Amino acid sequence: MADIKPFKAYRPGKEMAKIVASLPYDVFSRSEAYEKVQREPDSFLAIDRPETQFPIEQDMYAQEVYDKARQMLDEKIQEGVFIQDEKPCYYIYEQTMNGRTQTGIVACASIDDYMNNVIKKHENTRQDKEKDRINHVYTCEAQTGPIFLCYRKNRLISDLVEKVKEVDEPVYDFVSEDGVRNRIFIIDDLEETETICRVFTNIDSIYIADGHHRCASAVKVGLMKRKELEGKVKGKLQSDYFLSVLFPDDELMIMDYNRVVKDLNGLSSDEFLEKLSEKFDIKESDNKVKPQKKGEFGLFIDEKWYRLNAKDSIKNTDPVQGLDVSILQNEVLSPILGIGDPRTDKRIDFVGGIRGLEELERRCREDMKIAFSLYPTSISELFAVADEGLLMPPKSTWFEPKLLSGLFIHTIRGII
Repeated sequence: MADIKPFKAYRPGKEMAKIVASLPYDVFSRSEAYEKVQREPDSFLAIDRPETQFPIEQDMYAQEVYDKARQMLDEKIQEGVFIQDEKPCYYIYEQTMNGRTQTGIVACASIDDYMNNVIKKHENTRQDKEKDRINHVYTCEAQTGPIFLCYRKNRLISDLVEKVKEVDEPVYDFVSEDGVRNRIFIIDDLEETETICRVFTNIDSIYIADGHHRCASAVKVGLMKRKELEGKVKGKLQSDYFLSVLFPDDELMIMDYNRVVKDLNGLSSDEFLEKLSEKFDIKESDNKVKPQKKGEFGLFIDEKWYRLNAKDSIKNTDPVQGLDVSILQNEVLSPILGIGDPRTDKRIDFVGGIRGLEELERRCREDMKIAFSLYPTSISELFAVADEGLLMPPKSTWFEPKLLSGLFIHTIRGII
């Protein structure tokens, strides 16, 4: 039973939405963040990455950096750049990229649902990455980047969303820097908000698609707030909920998440291919190899592409071990190339499918030796792993388009 609530968002005025909205803070390197904020000082990235307001040598995790984010956010609210809606609303967030549309509901999800495994995860998180967002959310007393959640399609919600999109005018309609068209609608009708809330209470599983670190951080801040205010206030706290966008599973697309490796672990190319042939059927290709089915891989080495098909002997029906990313790790990266922990080994890097196969070739010509292209993990595989309470290997999924920051802010000050 999911507790998905409407809320009174702070959001930019219509004329400011495109100016303020930014891609998520974690898609930018430090230098890229500086460059963007210098170029676009009104971008929400300035608040999401407040170290951009300091000299480049500034410790980006110092408390004064987070204090600066709080100051800038409060100033934007006081100046009227962000205005709070007068009553709790749900919001429809529609994104169209390359002719494909996905539509989610912007709402607040419960930290208790996360702790009770109604909201299910499929990745581990790193404490260092959590700490940064914990400090940001706690200092700002606001959640500024939505968590990307998904659920199995529900006809009642889909019909209501389509009706609103057909009848109402969007409050925002613009193309963002990544070429994605973004349309936002407000659902403030009491009957419609009650319907959405009621339907979600009958959904027993919500899944984190993207944003595990932001989600874990929001939950930990919520627990900190509970402890601080225990016995001092009555009722639910704003911090008991975190900012989310919830998408039906049939509208989402997971892209491939590919690998590049710096060397062959002391092997020659022929020796490497010989070892691979024990586990894969290998065929040289005249074209770039974008795998078309599960168990198929592309390999780029020495300016040649090969198509690899996993032999039955290495296939697996286990929800995690049967993933293509697991087969590659367990059968190639670890035993042949000596990459035991891909999260920490500096010899491997990961390339999102949005960058194309050309990026794999470029990396091999620039700083890597070989590249692997993979068939994307499916939504059903993600659900199966999460339902079993298991975890995927790192870098298993790449979702596009990304959710923009700055269109909705959920403050965690006080009670609901």
